[in-house]
Amino acid sequence: MILAETPAATSAGRRPQRLARPALRFDSVGLSYDGRPVLADISFSMQRGELISVLGPSGCGKTTMLNIAAGFLRPTSGVALVNDREIVGPGPDRGVVFQSYALFDWMTVAQNIIFSLTCAGRPEAERRETASRMAELVGLAGFESAYPYQLSGGMRQRCGLARVLAANPSVMLMDEPFAAVDVQTRETLQEEILRIRRQTQCSVMFITHSIDEAVFLSDRVFLMRKGQLGRFDEFRIDLPEPRESAENRLHPSYLAVREEIYRAMREDGH
Repeated sequence: MILAETPAATSAGRRPQRLARPALRFDSVGLSYDGRPVLADISFSMQRGELISVLGPSGCGKTTMLNIAAGFLRPTSGVALVNDREIVGPGPDRGVVFQSYALFDWMTVAQNIIFSLTCAGRPEAERRETASRMAELVGLAGFESAYPYQLSGGMRQRCGLARVLAANPSVMLMDEPFAAVDVQTRETLQEEILRIRRQTQCSVMFITHSIDEAVFLSDRVFLMRKGQLGRFDEFRIDLPEPRESAENRLHPSYLAVREEIYRAMREDGH
């Protein structure tokens, strides 16, 4: 059985919950470049359907953690696993949504969405059905024939999200995906992520610099500690369902844990 929390004490001081077969698990993961440690002894597990956010200052290792989970980097110590299988490279069980839109400008929305299915040689009827279903899911129905230059920034990111979801990953890895859009669009996309997560039961690891974003989205927030490569504090978020309700941004629990994380960051010199 796997513990849902790291061995370090959590801010809330709650007892770890025992979970079976986590979607994503790091066991004492470390990474060094030319003998210089970037991550050290990172351990956590993420259960199926859970959304965790990793929060912290630039250079603390957030994106490095995501790149190990994606299979873009191999740890120099410890092991990372997805669905109990060691991660040895990228795979269809994990989808990555980047900060940049990463769309093909010469392809329509539909073509971008089904790119992986096209490469895999899936039947045309399946590709059409998937493109239509994913466009509907992310709020792009009616824009399937549009090109990226004809879309707003928020719509482009929705298209990138749909392309990841079209491959039906069990784990979605998101690296500050909403950093380039305006505040109102960002909040709308946050609500969409929670709605999609509820409908698909996909597990999500979300990298962000924003306390508000982390608290609104997450079941748990991992706050990376400045200058302490193997340590992070864990905060559990308990907000009413449906989680995507904008009213949760004013909920007392939201405000309380936001303040708690803010104070922890200030004490740490972030």
